[in-house]
Amino acid sequence: MARYVALLRGVNVGRDTKVAMADFKDVLAALGHTDVRTHLNSGNAVFTGPEAPTERIAAAIEGRLAAAVGRTVPVMVRTAAELRAIVEGNPLEVRDPARFAVAFLAEAPAPERLRALDPAEFAPEELRLGEKELYLYFPDGLGRAKLPAILDKRLGVPATLRNGNTVLKLLTLSED
Repeated sequence: MARYVALLRGVNVGRDTKVAMADFKDVLAALGHTDVRTHLNSGNAVFTGPEAPTERIAAAIEGRLAAAVGRTVPVMVRTAAELRAIVEGNPLEVRDPARFAVAFLAEAPAPERLRALDPAEFAPEELRLGEKELYLYFPDGLGRAKLPAILDKRLGVPATLRNGNTVLKLLTLSED
């Protein structure tokens, strides 16, 4: 058995994006996962399940969630150990956790797409690449940031953002 973190993309940010966290928990339980806990109302859950590739777990959650809510919601899954490595591997100085975020990607983007993403184009915002994550710092705040709006399009893979405080809380929950 292993601990996992599931992150839903783009939920509860508008009328057509509603996903009740109780429904999310039910989906995870229906898939056989245990010790399910959600965090905030933005599509974060921590759970225990059999060891399996995270892409397979994400696909199972996406399928069951689509049946439950009537639309496809992209899901990114990381193990607790992967989340620990993401936190410890952060190459950016976190001057303010509310202005720092991690973009969790569904998969590693194609190298040519990464080369085409010039961090200088978005200054003073900062961007560093992890394995399947981008580390982001928004000195002017997330509300005015340019990078989040273009990530999916430029990278060609689904991404979901979590601020530094949420990432640390999910890490704590996954390791409890």
